[in-house]
Amino acid sequence: MMLLGLFPASIALASQSVMITVTKGFGLSLYASDLGDIKQMTMGDNGTLFVGSQKSGTVYALVDTDQNGQVDKRYLIARGLEYPEALAFHDGALYVTEEDRIIRFEDIESRLRRPSRAREVYSNLPNLDKKYSRSMRFGPDGRLYVSIGSPCNVCEASSPFGSIVAINVDTGASEQIAFGLRSVTGFDWAPDDKKLWFADLGRNWMGDNIPADEINRVDIKGSHFGFPYLHGTDVVEPAYDKPKNLNVIVPEFELPAHVAPTGLSFYRGQQFPERYQHKIFVAENGSWNRSSKVGYQIVMLDIENNKINQRETVVSFLDGEFPVARPFDVINAPDGAMYISDDLKGNVYRLFYNAPEQSQESN
Repeated sequence: MMLLGLFPASIALASQSVMITVTKGFGLSLYASDLGDIKQMTMGDNGTLFVGSQKSGTVYALVDTDQNGQVDKRYLIARGLEYPEALAFHDGALYVTEEDRIIRFEDIESRLRRPSRAREVYSNLPNLDKKYSRSMRFGPDGRLYVSIGSPCNVCEASSPFGSIVAINVDTGASEQIAFGLRSVTGFDWAPDDKKLWFADLGRNWMGDNIPADEINRVDIKGSHFGFPYLHGTDVVEPAYDKPKNLNVIVPEFELPAHVAPTGLSFYRGQQFPERYQHKIFVAENGSWNRSSKVGYQIVMLDIENNKINQRETVVSFLDGEFPVARPFDVINAPDGAMYISDDLKGNVYRLFYNAPEQSQESN
């Protein structure tokens, strides 16, 4: 089924009819399916979409050769890897986290059928004996930025847990950019001033409505963003006392507790209307330990004068208390659309804009 919905739309899923709600003017199509527990995505120079799994240990390359908005060729780049959920693309090469290291597949888009043997480029990630979240992207300075989550719900973890690290992949030199993080898998740089923004998931088991999930910005390298001592703007952690000399940077914006903002990207395309351009899109993976569900949606954060002034839903995958999908990552597509990964169903969706008069529904 190609067209999944336009504001709002009912679709057939197995024997059920479920609702995906899409903001008027936008459309949502199924770009690829049956990809396992996919997490993060990255885009090649030639438009190849790479997706990495977590537990299934696979990396796929997806190609839309006829550019009709749906994948018609898929390639298995690697299998049997240990948690290859974090991907990045740079200078023709695909970078993948695997166990406690980062590996690189050279000249990957010309070798999708027979990828070259991966080469290790960095080996100082924390050991996976303690499972933690991680993601990576290349920054404007050409370094590979890797987020290394804390291996706990709440704890004082040793460095480099709970930080974002910038790595020179040629020399192996690294620098810690931000500290005091819990679980960061979505980050991006603002198109205008190149400041680094990231989403951080708040701790669990403090109740339905606290603490907030966070949107943060790195204005000064080496800043501390509070974990585990301070959650959100003002929720003090009862288990640990903040060191007296520690200066904590509070969030730029608070999201509702437990929405789980796992993906974050600035929209850099021209297809969406002007009010969406250069704004932050966030994939809210959704709550799992709350009495009623929240999240399970793609939201846009409107920024004016470098401040977020509102949050609005663009796509909701929550039909009542039933999650149709769990969006994990959201990235820009070459044609101005955006891709959304779904770690619940193993799908990739394509979010595009239709002029309202062209909108239609399909069941």
